[in-house]
Amino acid sequence: MAPVRSGTSLSPFPTVAVVGLGTMGTGIAEVLARSGREVVGIDVSAAAAARAVAALESSTARAVDRGRISAQERGDVLARFRTFTDLRAAAGADLVIEVVPESYEVKQQVFRELDAVVGPQTVLATGTNALSVTRLAADSARPERVLGMHFFNPAPAMRLVEVVSSVLTAPEAVAAVTDLALELGKEPVAVGDRPGFVADGLLFGYLNQAAAMYEARYASREDIDAAMRLGCGLPMGPLALLDLIGIDTARTVLEAMYAASHDRLHAPAPILGQLGEAGLTGRKAGRGFYTYEAPGSAAVVPDADTPQDGAVSALGRPVRSVGVAGSGTMASGIAEVFAKAGYGVVLVARSEEKARGAKARIGKSLSRSVGKGRTTAEAAAETLDRISCAGAYDALAEVDLVLEAVAEDLEVKRQLFAALDKVCRPGAILATTTSSLPVVALARATTRPQDVIGMHFFNPAPAMKLVEVVRTVLTADEVHATARGLCSAVRKHPVDCGDRAGFIVNALLFPYLNNAVKMVQEHYASLDDIDVAMKLGGGYPMGPFELLDVVGLDVSLAIERVLHREFRDPGLAPAPLLEHLVAAGCLGRKTGRGFREHGKR
Repeated sequence: MAPVRSGTSLSPFPTVAVVGLGTMGTGIAEVLARSGREVVGIDVSAAAAARAVAALESSTARAVDRGRISAQERGDVLARFRTFTDLRAAAGADLVIEVVPESYEVKQQVFRELDAVVGPQTVLATGTNALSVTRLAADSARPERVLGMHFFNPAPAMRLVEVVSSVLTAPEAVAAVTDLALELGKEPVAVGDRPGFVADGLLFGYLNQAAAMYEARYASREDIDAAMRLGCGLPMGPLALLDLIGIDTARTVLEAMYAASHDRLHAPAPILGQLGEAGLTGRKAGRGFYTYEAPGSAAVVPDADTPQDGAVSALGRPVRSVGVAGSGTMASGIAEVFAKAGYGVVLVARSEEKARGAKARIGKSLSRSVGKGRTTAEAAAETLDRISCAGAYDALAEVDLVLEAVAEDLEVKRQLFAALDKVCRPGAILATTTSSLPVVALARATTRPQDVIGMHFFNPAPAMKLVEVVRTVLTADEVHATARGLCSAVRKHPVDCGDRAGFIVNALLFPYLNNAVKMVQEHYASLDDIDVAMKLGGGYPMGPFELLDVVGLDVSLAIERVLHREFRDPGLAPAPLLEHLVAAGCLGRKTGRGFREHGKR
């Protein structure tokens, strides 16, 4: 441990008091004790204090079993953690971190009592993620020494710490707490005082939209969660995450966010209030969006809303051969997926040369798989032999299903569907991979609207497991059953959704990305801090600005415009900063510059 500094420098806070020994408080206490600091744990409940000691004993015992610390080090950690039920035990602390319930009254009472107990140089940190740090500081006798220190759960594992300063906070207090976070092995992000800060400010809007989507019965809870896990690479689906956080906690955070922003995206979905009032607050209650084995259990058990196995009947039509229209990355990826699964594939582009170019791309992809040991040279050759190329749609006359993956332009796709309608045999299914256009508009371009469905694959199609199956009000049941069965046959995970802008993934993903752009536009946080916060605090595989530059700012803007036009919600209006970058030709990686510089392309 670094030596204690003298004078006005406050780090490394050799003695820290943690007030509130629930899950978060206990986790913070463990992090501090393991760092070599004396930790004073305080909770009004002696039972909570005893549970905190037991939790620390258990976690350190596991660490010894795994060889991460020695038995001697474990003993030292446990000796450094003492618990009390009286706030006066914090008298000798250099830093106090409170993580009591999210209530101004409760927190203000704690701060008032601490003001009368601790020394004049002691820093008071609140663990709130929803309440105003400025308001708490203003009520304190030492506003310049009050700030926010927002850990994420579980504190020992999660690296992000948001350091929240108000207009009253002294810079040296912020610097000292930031130094402490670094010494604890955390990644501190400096943010201003507004509800939700960075990570929760973006996360909870997304969670709220997912709850509203479920409440509207647009998609099942299982499909919403699977879509965001498989389509975005998230560790948990939004409804399962709400159950973990606590539905009552989420509603409190959203209420505070809405009071500050008046953005309808932050207005708590009514279902959150209904579940909360009924005591169905998630895992801790044994029931929320899902039902659990017992209160506090992570094991989900079937309930009345659990889909039945084989719910989609065997109504489906037989599919032996598949046509793919297009020659881009998505078209070649989909052709590869079906050929690998044993289907004969007819790949049609505007010219046979373009189709052969797409097949050559598939050959390279298969060669990479052979090189990585994922398939054999013989299997790769057989896959490639199943793909035939053509430069005219007449070649699709005998296939059982056609998937189009041409330009994301409504008129282009309408003309294609009208052409397919003429050349494809009666009973052949016509599917679109659109990510944002109305499927029914394409269905209406044919004489067989009952045979048209959306099958939105994700890029790269060979690797991504998700397919959004989009039925219109005109789609026949057997066509829907065929599409779902086909997804399973090619080892993809189908999720059902209705024909509206964004389907599941884009309708939840792009408002989140847009809100991240607004944060930068308002100078609330930097690109780097937001990306770090969402990767470390939200479990996202990429930060929002990394993702925007990969997707393409022009593509992102087009999707956000479609969402805004469909739902007419002012909160969905594209951020002006995004529009300006697109107008300037800064489209992301493909142009060498987007939100960041990527070098010349």
